[in-house]
Amino acid sequence: MTGTTLAQLSSLAVYSAMGVLTLAMVMYSVYLARIAPTRTNSRVADDRELVAVGGAEVPAATNGPGLAAVDAEPVSMGARRAGGIAWMLTLLGTLLTVAGVVLRGLEVRRWPLGNMYEFAIVGCMLTLLTYVAWASRRDLRWLGLFVVGPVLLTLGLAVTAWYTDGSELMPSLRSIWLAIHVSVATLSVALFTIGFSLAIIYLIQARLEAADPRPASFMDRLPDSRALERLTYSIHVVAFPLWTFTLIAGAIWARQAWGAYWSWDPKEVWTFVIWTVYAGYLHARATTGVRRQSVAWIALAGFGCIIFNYTVVNMFLVGMHSYSGL
Repeated sequence: MTGTTLAQLSSLAVYSAMGVLTLAMVMYSVYLARIAPTRTNSRVADDRELVAVGGAEVPAATNGPGLAAVDAEPVSMGARRAGGIAWMLTLLGTLLTVAGVVLRGLEVRRWPLGNMYEFAIVGCMLTLLTYVAWASRRDLRWLGLFVVGPVLLTLGLAVTAWYTDGSELMPSLRSIWLAIHVSVATLSVALFTIGFSLAIIYLIQARLEAADPRPASFMDRLPDSRALERLTYSIHVVAFPLWTFTLIAGAIWARQAWGAYWSWDPKEVWTFVIWTVYAGYLHARATTGVRRQSVAWIALAGFGCIIFNYTVVNMFLVGMHSYSGL
């Protein structure tokens, strides 16, 4: 196959993935709408109905670890069907995204990590693969909308604002460290993206649990705030060491490419800023007396720094890392 044909097939796969993921997002929305409890039977996890057992009061059984005991009714058939369709569409969208990345790699005959467009589609692929792998072990359909949404937005920006034709790498990028350093960086960003979504859901859930009375919504079917906060923390615990490796590997590569481990390049500086913010998140999380909501906001600030690093730094700040391709 010629490079032009591979480029066309790669673009077709990415556009097809966007269409499929759009349908998946719609079905996840339907799923969340149909699992919403009625106002008369909703309860907050921290205010579970008490039942008398042998003269003593104990909490009623929950719908699963960390889930609110909303009601005794199972999830409706319509909700299960919508969730199943959304899951299958997510799998298909993931496969199409993988195909788009592989075809791009075949087109350029290298790791497809040489410009912003390639970073974006690889990052989306890793985000989807992480979600699919995690959701294969536990029911995470409630999280699907909050993962597919950011992925779809990123793919949209990739094909409309960041797309560039396949080209040769700059001499300083022709190194095995491209596959090591940039791949790990992209994987850590994928994990941080899911962590960002979880932090948002946690903050919403915590606010709803503090409301009196609590308004009924699909959030009553999601894990309670404590479980969501633990999930948020657990994924950041995995992502942070990967970002640490990214920082160290980048310094080693910089020594080989430019003769210095650190040159105060804007990309280097903001990579360290991101590391510092997430280190602050983990430190605050381990500090007694710091409110969990405040800790979550630090995680959101860290993701904001990632967005700034990926967009503003790549596109507008001139430095040795000016590889956006735009």
